[in-house]
Amino acid sequence: MGAEEAKTEAEEKSVIPLPDPVAKASHPKTSATVEKVTDKPEEKNSGAVVDRDAVLAAIETEKRLALIKAWEESEKSKAENRAHKKQSATGTWESSMIAAAEAQLKKMEEKLEKKKAEYGERMKNKIAEIHKAREEKRAMIEAKRRENLVKIEEAAANYRSSGTAPKKFGACSLGSFDF
Repeated sequence: MGAEEAKTEAEEKSVIPLPDPVAKASHPKTSATVEKVTDKPEEKNSGAVVDRDAVLAAIETEKRLALIKAWEESEKSKAENRAHKKQSATGTWESSMIAAAEAQLKKMEEKLEKKKAEYGERMKNKIAEIHKAREEKRAMIEAKRRENLVKIEEAAANYRSSGTAPKKFGACSLGSFDF
């Protein structure tokens, strides 16, 4: 945007109506003095007053435009600072929320790891109990087998000493032998 465009934009935005230097010059009172300037040399001073008034009006307009521009820049700066502050606050909020979520995730992971370890320990204990039960059953079966073998040997010794033969051929005749 050029300087002239900025001036016209600032003039359009201003609430205070700007005096038109051309209108002042075409004012009936001043135009009469301008006409008289050519007639009387002492009224040239009043023509200079008109020029001076136009210059003062232009200076006043420039002052007002400069003030408006300074105000505009100040307000823009304030708006930028507010936006930057809010952006920063939003970034801080986001960081804290992410940190809280990550902390919660880590806590849950630790809790799950603890549960996993406890469950693994329970499963190991269960497996150990199963092995123990198997060993007990194997020992009972082995004891029963030895007991049955001892009964068979005793029955065979009894048959040998009496000289008789077993009535039935098989394990059923000697009682119940569980293998």
